[in-house]
Amino acid sequence: MRISLREQIFRVRHEAEGYLELGMAPHALHALRRRKQIVWQDARGCYLLGECWRELRCYQEALPPLRRSLELIPDDIHVRMALAWCYKRVGQLQGAIDSLEPAVDVEPGSAILHYNLACYWSLAQDRRQALHYLANALSIDGNFRDFVHDEPDFDLLRSDPVFRTMTGGKAER
Repeated sequence: MRISLREQIFRVRHEAEGYLELGMAPHALHALRRRKQIVWQDARGCYLLGECWRELRCYQEALPPLRRSLELIPDDIHVRMALAWCYKRVGQLQGAIDSLEPAVDVEPGSAILHYNLACYWSLAQDRRQALHYLANALSIDGNFRDFVHDEPDFDLLRSDPVFRTMTGGKAER
């Protein structure tokens, strides 16, 4: 009996998700790579492949499957966040920003999206954009204020009076 393509992708995704849940990224990666042809046709399969590489801290390798997943489902904010995370870690800040900004249009009320963009713009040394996105994040969820003081991405803003006022007046970590 022949298994349909849909059933094959379901099985490989299920296997990979199980391994990832158990913290066994190499096993998940192996399962996905041995079925790469069908995985590459599936947005979730590509996302899982990217997540495997991300778990293994192989950020450059994670980029192609995450980009492919985004081609298949452009509005997926989880894929956009994962892609931005990897771009940042390979030193491509503009790629991180370009990946994440469209997600804000899809989920404007997501504090984490605004917060991450504030981090990326701070690293890109764009004070205005960083403060704009940070203000949005804190307006949506004030609990993010607790993370700002330990976030090294904001080191360049620590002496800024607007930043200090916005974050509760502490200038140093």
